[in-house]
Amino acid sequence: MLSRFTSCVAFAGLAAVGIMAAASTAVAADSLHVGATYITSGTDPAKGSNGWALTSHGVGENLFTVDRDGKLVPELAESAKRDDDFTWTIELRPGRMFSDGSAVTAKALATGFENTFAKNKAALATGGKLSFEAVNDLTLKVKTEKPIPYIPALFAEWPMVAYTLSANGEATFTGPYKIAAFKSDASITLEPNTYFPGSDKRSQVEFRKFGDAQSMTLALEAGELDLAFGLPSEVVSRLKNNPDLTIKSFPVGYQYLALLNTTRPLLRDVRIRQALDLTFDRRELAAAINGGEPATGAYAPYFSFAGKDARVTDLNHAARLFEEAGWKKGATGVLEKDGQPLRLLAITYPQRPDLVTMLPVVKAELARVGVELDTQVVENIQQVAAAGDFDIALWAQHTAPSGDPAFFMNSMLRSGASLNYAKYASPEFDAIVDRFASESNPETRASIALQAQQKLFQEVPVSFLVSPIWHVGLSKWLQGYEPWGSDYHVLRADIGEAKSE
Repeated sequence: MLSRFTSCVAFAGLAAVGIMAAASTAVAADSLHVGATYITSGTDPAKGSNGWALTSHGVGENLFTVDRDGKLVPELAESAKRDDDFTWTIELRPGRMFSDGSAVTAKALATGFENTFAKNKAALATGGKLSFEAVNDLTLKVKTEKPIPYIPALFAEWPMVAYTLSANGEATFTGPYKIAAFKSDASITLEPNTYFPGSDKRSQVEFRKFGDAQSMTLALEAGELDLAFGLPSEVVSRLKNNPDLTIKSFPVGYQYLALLNTTRPLLRDVRIRQALDLTFDRRELAAAINGGEPATGAYAPYFSFAGKDARVTDLNHAARLFEEAGWKKGATGVLEKDGQPLRLLAITYPQRPDLVTMLPVVKAELARVGVELDTQVVENIQQVAAAGDFDIALWAQHTAPSGDPAFFMNSMLRSGASLNYAKYASPEFDAIVDRFASESNPETRASIALQAQQKLFQEVPVSFLVSPIWHVGLSKWLQGYEPWGSDYHVLRADIGEAKSE
């Protein structure tokens, strides 16, 4: 690979607020080139999952965040104090500025948060609709619709990116980078935010979206990328033999899961869903993607509220459940009922290459018990899932992005939740999850999460499959980059910067 830079330098500093100090006197020069299979869908932080993506791109920050050790820490905020069941007072960190040079104030942040709550239903998952009052420049009073025992976790959730709105309605953020140019579904050019410490040592970043992980791998091998995030597992061993590249693998808070559409005719019967759950061979799926562990439940195994035992595979039990539901194998070995085969549609999406790898394995596993499976890889998984045009959706989800178990349960599985693509509706499950609103003790919250998971194991609106490991490819100029935080913090102030030759 032709040399564009001669070294990278590390940044270290105050992790709690994301402010990094330069560790050398290098001068930023050429752009860093970053590739991934995803990109923000736009610059509106209140739309869809843009809040997550903009934070991942280093543009946005939160009031509170989860650090590299998995601890919930202040970022733009300094502290939070509970006044009563529905009211909190948040003190902001002084001296922070937006990328346009204006001061971060309670009033400015309230403008952004109010916009988010007006437009993004996912923001309502934990506390309902929030209202905001600027007591003074650095004091923000927050009122919640539902009791919140620990509001820092709410403000660390991905919809809660901090920003303000300009007179023309454009969002302005506080992260180490600002948007210089954006091509929808293709690329984003990021410039250093000159009002974020260390900007003079920070390079411009060209962030490029790839349609699939294989083409991203080729670009990395051709020397076109300094960082390739989310490499397909099957190329890792080959890339490790390339002396110009460094490959780093790390466990993530994501879970690979199968959403089961409980409103589809064949999946309304809980026995069918239970049988499918018993058919998935999680060890085989983990082996197919060359990394990760069989899932124990809704959360990665390093969380205290994760399940303890891997989910069971039992084809004999699955066969009995199919038979109880009236399905028997015909002459071709396919399950039939009233002359019709048991045929399902499974979908997934290319932005998560491991899921594409898993899809034919799932097809083969279901064939073993007589289930025919049609498969589709769709570009806009959220649109298709929201329309309900699927039986099974292979999905990747960070189930504890704020280090707390409640957000996933409230946003994706509560009855009527905006992201409840399984269309699961259970008053009993809702009653369990309701207890999160009044319990602040971490051990008690872990117990609630375990009870909620047991209910999901019984009714199976979702099957938890694999706790994955992800892979990042680096040029020698970024070999000191350490991935952490799944894909919530890909571009950071401490990414390591290049200097000119």
